[in-house]
Amino acid sequence: MFERRKIKYVYLRLSKKIKNFLLSNKSREFLIFSFFFFIAFAFWLLQTLNSDYEAEFAIPIRLKGVPHNVVLTSEPPSELRVKVKDKGTVLLNYLLGKSFFPVNLEFSDYKAKNDRVIVLTSEFEKKIQTQLNVSTRLLSIHPDTLEYIYATGDSKWVPVELVGKVDAAPQYYISDTLFAPDSVLVYAPTKILDAITTAYTKHLQFENISDTLKKRVSLAQIKGAKFVPNAVDLTLPVDIFTEKTVEVPLHGINFPPDKVLRAFPSKVRVTFQVGVSRFSKITANDFMINVSYEELLKLGANKYTVKLKNSPQDISHIRISPQQVDFLIEQVSSHDH
Repeated sequence: MFERRKIKYVYLRLSKKIKNFLLSNKSREFLIFSFFFFIAFAFWLLQTLNSDYEAEFAIPIRLKGVPHNVVLTSEPPSELRVKVKDKGTVLLNYLLGKSFFPVNLEFSDYKAKNDRVIVLTSEFEKKIQTQLNVSTRLLSIHPDTLEYIYATGDSKWVPVELVGKVDAAPQYYISDTLFAPDSVLVYAPTKILDAITTAYTKHLQFENISDTLKKRVSLAQIKGAKFVPNAVDLTLPVDIFTEKTVEVPLHGINFPPDKVLRAFPSKVRVTFQVGVSRFSKITANDFMINVSYEELLKLGANKYTVKLKNSPQDISHIRISPQQVDFLIEQVSSHDH
């Protein structure tokens, strides 16, 4: 309540001061001065803008119609610097609202036998002049020549490969790295082309990914080579880990016909982490525990430390229980066998 009364008091006091100022002789003098100052400034501005000035503008350059098998080893400049002269009002319009159309170079019009193209920018004076006011004088165009060098290369398909660091969040993993397209066409002179076996992405860094990532990525440039396309769609499918246990039997290998392996227990439990999407697809048949006759003879004991001979690639944190089993090599008769 106190704050509201205080605000009201300040407001009334400020309003009174403003009212008194506007009704005072000083206020009338200030307003009259401001009015004449504004008129004087407007006349000065009109007079100034009515004079001739010089200004410089940039006009973009576009090289169009470049065939896929052409590699630009030296590109033309990206813009022309155009110097003009006109009244200030016209130049102000250029600065504030005028946008210039790009100067287009059609590759087929300037194709050179020696793969080096030189174009005089004076050829574009008429095109530039049509974009200017009738009163505007075109003083100069810089640079006075456009130059680019190209090579016609052979081509081949190369696979795309990711460069960089990609890490999943805890309890997640990246199940695959997919590119669309997974191969691109590379054009280059023969010597350069022979050395290119892979199209690498620009260096990428993704951390703590917990959901499938999709991104458009550019390919790293190689001097003298041209990739088509020069960017691909990257997909990083992300899955969450879960735990699974299967029972895997021990198999004796390289045993003589009259001998067999007896292991206690005959099966061990294999526990591992796997992505949810792969959980039902991983079975005991994907694991192999082979125990060779020669290995058991060298042990000199009746306990064998279990080792996996084969397991799926997309699992982790594998644990075997029990880690050791008792065994014996049993003699069997040819009749039993």
